Amino acid sequence: MIRGHIIELKPNNVQANHFARACGVARKAYNWALYEWQRQYALDKAYREACLATGIEIDTKKLNKPSQAKLRRELNAIKRELFPYMLEVTKCAPQAAIMQLGDAYNNFFKGLTKYPTARKKGRDDKFSLSNDQFAIKGKSIRIPNLGWVRMKEPLRFDGKIMSATISKRGGKWFVSVAVEIDDTIKKVVRTGKIAGIDLGITDLLVLSDGTKIKAPKPLKANLKKLRTLNKALSRKKKGSKNREKAKTKLSRLHYKIRCIRQDSLHKITSDLVKAFDVMAIEDLNVKGMVKNRRLSRAISDLGFFEFKRQLIYKANEQGKTVKSVGRFYPSSKTCTNCNHILGKDELTLKMRDWICPSCQTKHDRDLNASINILNNATVILTAA
Repeated sequence: MIRGHIIELKPNNVQANHFARACGVARKAYNWALYEWQRQYALDKAYREACLATGIEIDTKKLNKPSQAKLRRELNAIKRELFPYMLEVTKCAPQAAIMQLGDAYNNFFKGLTKYPTARKKGRDDKFSLSNDQFAIKGKSIRIPNLGWVRMKEPLRFDGKIMSATISKRGGKWFVSVAVEIDDTIKKVVRTGKIAGIDLGITDLLVLSDGTKIKAPKPLKANLKKLRTLNKALSRKKKGSKNREKAKTKLSRLHYKIRCIRQDSLHKITSDLVKAFDVMAIEDLNVKGMVKNRRLSRAISDLGFFEFKRQLIYKANEQGKTVKSVGRFYPSSKTCTNCNHILGKDELTLKMRDWICPSCQTKHDRDLNASINILNNATVILTAA
């Protein structure tokens, strides 16, 4: 099992400038490889079409199918002449970037992601290192062509170090270390309890035992400040130092919002895994839900997808079970007492309580849904 540990770095000005150059090299290599991939693919396609049109047999030796390994060799052959600045940083920065492009194309062809796009400065500031190119000792990490850089904390996991990625977020530098560890994690005590979980906007979670858990909603709390910083950024001249300062302030606020959301979700999911042996959730179509312009910001602020991801992997680690009910199961509209199902327009989003027309039982909308989810969940979920 591979776990990642993200640690904040404390570089001095010289080290921070070196990180920025390495990120620029990785970005340049990725974008160069993306252009070359598209160019070679177009030439290959044109040759095939010409052969089909003229009836000539395709000569496999003339095919120019692109691959990440081929593009890495081509970059190594030309970088000393065309991109000499790439030699100032670790060789892993450009090579790993091209390998990541290859992975992006593989995922695209499998239908898992969208078509790869070019990396941008300020958004994709990162570069990766293979495990033979860096070392960690206590609260320090050794970077090739740079030396030792201080970390804010030591590496938390024991095991084989696989790779590291250095990135910039909110004006701060971080290293994400991937470690291969044993599957034998200390299991929490089994409680014998089960729970159905209904996700919502008013309350983040409503459990089948009646417990309601609210989310901090950090985006909503910081929306006014976010708008002010966005407006300040738009008024700064492009390329100016004041624009860079405004961009850094905005980035820091986005990072703060993300940290508050992540911290809240980690605490909630950890508490749920400790308290229950079996948890049932709904298979929500989050991508479709955020297309609703009235609810998209609130749904994004709550982090439904991240909640599900964390709950599943933590439950799997501790030997607990997470089940799912079908996406189209009417959990809110089904009476838990007599199984009567309301019609399409009988239960609107504004209605938080309803009375079953068949058995006259009064239901709390979310509590009723969580009980139905618990009773009807059958699909066992595992971490990807």
